[in-house]
Amino acid sequence: MKTITIGGKAGDGIKAAGKLFANILSQLGYYVFVLDDYPSLITGGHNFNKISFDKKPIFSHYKETDVLIALDKKTIDKHKKELKKNGIILYDSNSFSYKGAIGIPAQDFVKEVGGIKIMRNVALLGALSYALGIDFKIVKSVLKKVYPEKADKNIVIAQKGYTFAKENVKQILRLKKIGKPKEVMSGNTAIAYGAVRAGLDIYIAYPMTPATSILHYLAKNSQKFKLKVVQPENEISVINMALGSAYAGAKTMIGTSGGGFALMNEALSLAGMSETPIVIVECQRPGPSTGVPTYTSQADLNFVLNAGHGEFPKVVIAPGTNEQAYYKSAEALYLAWKYQVPVILLSDKHLSESLKTFEVKNLKKVKIKTSNGGKNYKRYLITKDGVSPIAFPGTKDSVVKASSYEHDEFGITTEEPEVVKKMQQKRLRKMKAIEKEVEKLEAVKVYGKGKNVIVTWGSSIGAVLEAAKGLKNVKIVQIIYMLPFPKKSVEKHLKNAKKIVCVEANATGQLANLIKLNTGIEIKNKILKYDSREFEPIELLNELKRWLK
Repeated sequence: MKTITIGGKAGDGIKAAGKLFANILSQLGYYVFVLDDYPSLITGGHNFNKISFDKKPIFSHYKETDVLIALDKKTIDKHKKELKKNGIILYDSNSFSYKGAIGIPAQDFVKEVGGIKIMRNVALLGALSYALGIDFKIVKSVLKKVYPEKADKNIVIAQKGYTFAKENVKQILRLKKIGKPKEVMSGNTAIAYGAVRAGLDIYIAYPMTPATSILHYLAKNSQKFKLKVVQPENEISVINMALGSAYAGAKTMIGTSGGGFALMNEALSLAGMSETPIVIVECQRPGPSTGVPTYTSQADLNFVLNAGHGEFPKVVIAPGTNEQAYYKSAEALYLAWKYQVPVILLSDKHLSESLKTFEVKNLKKVKIKTSNGGKNYKRYLITKDGVSPIAFPGTKDSVVKASSYEHDEFGITTEEPEVVKKMQQKRLRKMKAIEKEVEKLEAVKVYGKGKNVIVTWGSSIGAVLEAAKGLKNVKIVQIIYMLPFPKKSVEKHLKNAKKIVCVEANATGQLANLIKLNTGIEIKNKILKYDSREFEPIELLNELKRWLK
């Protein structure tokens, strides 16, 4: 396993450089994981990407660095201590000088071809490619793919960096093609793509980090995907507009973070009462309030589980890897429309914005079983499983109601206690049906075997899987479905454990508390991280070793 760190100021194209090099590595057949770290500034500050790669699947970034690429001096000052013993530093020598590092006159190369300053990152990537022994043909092909209209200048600049490195940099690796090219995708892109593959019709969102890139990706590809993408004026408008489109028969998804989701709670309850299918993506970031807006957290679990006023069925799914984000996004759309309930897909910044290689497979499109309606159509017909026949406006001879008030089977407002009771019972019966459905799905994922159990959720699974490579006699239990909670499966894996530890990125052990609430099993050992940063495998491994003693 090797790691490259690329750093500079906001506006230096650090994220683009990280993604570009991840694509170069994936074209060679390597497994890649990319961490994108940036403050909430448009320009300035310190941005960096960590690109960890291996011949085998990799689930997290690593802090220790083999090559440090610096576009400013601050990058070296901040990350030099992470450099491995035989690691090297490549930097833009036109911007500053640094003793003991290898300077690349990146801006000179850019000026020679009449480029713009941000292109200097490509010169450094060219030098990096030589240092790692990568054939320039691979670099050239990726540049053509990533920058189809601007490839020529970028290729020349990268070639100049590559050629300069031949004369001034000692190769530390010789990376050859080891397998088929792989897809490199962020968690947010995976969520978006999974929903599209499952038949998404409309995506509605107001920009809020770290959910914004779903909006950008789908808006950019809306014509290709034959998808409507809308950005209203605020999050309240987002969810109300989405309920309208779903009422009309369009499979609709919305996205936000904790603050935006807080504004959606009244309309979430409207979805519960009106039995309107909707998928809500909630990408967590540290709170409360604005908190630390461009970093990560897993502190919204309690909030999401208890969101909305009154009692109504809903589903909460928390994928932990980019692959899971892809598949569970489609699953969320399926459950929402089959059971006519709100489904919340709970992500976090680390999952949403980190890049990872994985194989994209086809998904079945969600099919809606609709009613023919008719003059006596009962939108809220009382049924055994609580799911009523659904029809949409325009259905012949049908009045299609959607009510925020309690109502009878036709959707006509009522305050009669017996009717109120029966309708509440009808809606809540859906949870029994959903629980049975979830038993057939991957609600809990188990890795390895052992008497000692590590329990985790969300993006924390990545660091746990990497850390576990250095442990013996350990089983990892990742809980994916938070509501309905997979009680039987969790009990099965925890009840006979010698030791149990819960790993999660919040201050109060929200998953551990949820497990106790549903199973009675108390997890006393917890490794909690709440400094707004993600777990790192080596640091986590050291913590886990102390727990195992």
